[in-house]
Amino acid sequence: MADQTQRLPKAEYEKNLAELQLELVKMLEWIRHTGHKLVVIFEGRDAAGKGSTIARIADPLNPRFCKVTALPKPTEREKTQWYFQRYVAELPSGGEMSLFDRSWYNRAGVERVMGFCTDEEYWEFIRSVPEFERMLIRSGVQVVKYWFSVSDDVQEQRFKDRLANPAKRWKFSDMDVFSRSMWTEYSRAKDIMMEHTSIPESPWWVVDGDDKRRARLNTISHLLTLVPYGPVEYSAIELPEITRDTGYQRPPIDNLNWIPRTF
Repeated sequence: MADQTQRLPKAEYEKNLAELQLELVKMLEWIRHTGHKLVVIFEGRDAAGKGSTIARIADPLNPRFCKVTALPKPTEREKTQWYFQRYVAELPSGGEMSLFDRSWYNRAGVERVMGFCTDEEYWEFIRSVPEFERMLIRSGVQVVKYWFSVSDDVQEQRFKDRLANPAKRWKFSDMDVFSRSMWTEYSRAKDIMMEHTSIPESPWWVVDGDDKRRARLNTISHLLTLVPYGPVEYSAIELPEITRDTGYQRPPIDNLNWIPRTF
């Protein structure tokens, strides 16, 4: 784990983030123009930095072609469906990338530890998911999987920060309490998951999440190396002159409902 006393300086972080986000824009443009399909899965410990990393990736990108999926718990109807069914609807079409803030791997983690699925359902998932992902890959979907790791002391401090900060209090849930009390059970579930589902076609990549700034930069930098993107050639465009209509009169400015100039 990263040494928290050596946290990446903010100025250095922001400089590198700006450069990497520009590359993300180039990557998505290549995806859009080539019809590539990219799925990026983010799993890991609570408070390990998944959400903030996803936000930094999605922030500079066109939301029409970069979708973030964070599904709520399944409805009663969805519980009767094929387990992967509701996730399939969120997969990218050609020219799109999908970022999963947790994914079908819920079954290997929280559902297993909390007893939300049966042993039969769990082991069927473990058997099925490698073939499910191979099927996606054979159909042209690139699948990238990240596991965000965080030490127990750093997680505890982040939970305390969430509880004390009104801007972050919404991030803390009842499940966070259970994740602390069942640390070893979650560790064991993660180990089994990786043993059975880190396949050559789509391995698990582990992110050191103790320093969030480094985690974000390292993840974005690594993702860029996995996508074979290149420059996109744009047609030359010359902006036309505005056609002036001498008969048009703009309504009085005072008639419009301007928002207050607070700043």
